[in-house]
Amino acid sequence: MGLRELALRWADALDGVVAPTLTRTETEAMLADLSELLVAAIRGDGDLRDAHDAAVVLVAANYRDPLMVSRSIAVICHDMVAEVCPPGSAEYERVRDRAVAVAAEFAAGCTGALRAAALAEQETTLGAALATARDAEARRQLSEARFEAVFAGASVGIGTVDVTGRVLAVNAAFAEMLGLPQEQMPGRMVAELLGPANIGHAYGRFRSMLAGETDRFRLETTHVRPDGGLAHIDLSMSAVRDADGRIQFLIGVAVDVTERKQLADRLWHDAHHDNLTGLPNRLLFFDRLASAVPPIGLCYLDLDGFKTVNDEWGHTVGDRVLHEVAQRLRVAAESLGGLAARVGGDEFIVLVERCAGEPQLTSVADELRGALATPLRVAGHPVYVGASVGTVYVVDRPSAIDALMHAVDTAMYRDKTGRSPRGPRTA
Repeated sequence: MGLRELALRWADALDGVVAPTLTRTETEAMLADLSELLVAAIRGDGDLRDAHDAAVVLVAANYRDPLMVSRSIAVICHDMVAEVCPPGSAEYERVRDRAVAVAAEFAAGCTGALRAAALAEQETTLGAALATARDAEARRQLSEARFEAVFAGASVGIGTVDVTGRVLAVNAAFAEMLGLPQEQMPGRMVAELLGPANIGHAYGRFRSMLAGETDRFRLETTHVRPDGGLAHIDLSMSAVRDADGRIQFLIGVAVDVTERKQLADRLWHDAHHDNLTGLPNRLLFFDRLASAVPPIGLCYLDLDGFKTVNDEWGHTVGDRVLHEVAQRLRVAAESLGGLAARVGGDEFIVLVERCAGEPQLTSVADELRGALATPLRVAGHPVYVGASVGTVYVVDRPSAIDALMHAVDTAMYRDKTGRSPRGPRTA
C-alpha cells in the first residue's frame, strides 16, 4: 500500500470531521510523516511514544473532534496493520496486538492534548475577564462596555458573586450550563442555586476565599441539572480586590468538560479492554491483580487447536469464535465472583479474589470448561471448543506478577500435555 496511500486513506477518514488549519495537501504531507512513525511503532522498529506525539501533532492542527480519535484508531488497527502484515500471516496476531498498544498510546495522547488545549483556552478567558474586571473598577465608565462584551459573548460560563456569596450576574453560557433560567440567578445565594448535593467541597473553598485566606481556586465538580442531566464543570474562581486590598467581588469562569470527560472515559475503556471481545485486556488485568484481595486464585485457559479454525475458515470466523468464547467465560466468571480477561490471541485468564482454597479453584476451572461444553454455531456448523486450564492458588498478595503468571502458564501446559485435549471441531 505504501505510506502515500496510508496518508490518503487517513485524510479521507478525517475529511469533514473538523476544520483543520492546514490545506488538503499540507494535511496529506503531515499524515504521511505520522503514518511512517506509527507503522514503525506497529512493526516494532519504533517507539510507542511516537503514537502519543502523533496525537499531539493532530490536535495542534485543530483536529479536536472526538470522531478524529475513533477514525484514526480505525486506520491504525486496520490499514496500518495490513501495511505491516497481511491477515493470515504468521506474525498477524503479534502485529495486531502491537497495533492495539499503539492505538491506546495514540488515544492517551489525544486525551492529554485535548485537555491541555481546553485548559489553555480557559486560562486565556479567565485572564481576560480578570483584567477587564479590575479595569472596570479603576475606569468604570470606559471599561464597563468592554467587560460586558467579554461577559455576554464568551462561549464559557462567567459569573460574579459578592462578598456574602450572593450572585451578582451570570452570562447566558453559565446559565445554560447549570440548566437554570439566567434571569432567576442574580440575587440568589450560590449555595441555594447549586444545592448541597452539587456544591460539596467547593463551598469550603468559597468561604476560604471570602475570608481573604486565598485569592483563587480551581476544581472540577459535577452538577445535577434540574432536568436530571449531569454537567461536569471545570470551575476557576478569583477574588477582585480594590486598591486597599479589600475583596470587592469574586469572578468565576466555568468550562463544561462533559464531552471531554466522556471522551476520556471512553478512551480509557478502549485502552484497557480488548477491542475484539470487550473483555479487560492484559494491562487492566495486571492492575486488578496487583490490587487483588488475597487469597487469590488464577485460572489460565488456552483454547485447544484454535489454529485449525483460522486455517480452515479464516480469521473472520476465528474472531467470531473468540468473541463467543469470551462472552461465555465472562458470564461464567462473573457468576462465580471472578474477573475474566483476554491476555493473548486465544488465551484467557480468570481472577478470583478471596479464594477459599484449591477445591474452590478446581471447581471454578470445571465451571469454565463447562461453559465451553455447548457447541458454538459457526459458518452454519456446530463447533466444539476445548480448553486447557492451569490453576494457581496464592495465599498472600503476589509480590512478583511475572513469576505468578509464569507459574499459572506452566500449570496450563501441564494440563495440556497431561491429557488428550479436544480442540475446535465441527459435528
